Amino acid sequence: MRPLKEKVSITLDNDIVKKIKEMAEYDDRSFSQFINKVLKEYINQQENEQK
Repeated sequence: MRPLKEKVSITLDNDIVKKIKEMAEYDDRSFSQFINKVLKEYINQQENEQK
């Protein structure tokens, strides 16, 4: 059975990392959880706009 999540390595600007950490803390999520949430929302939005 394949794992449900995959580790990836990305490079982000320092100011973006700082802001995401602040937003994740406010949302009571980990850095990784918050990025995953934001990307899912963005993908859903893009898919809905293409319909």
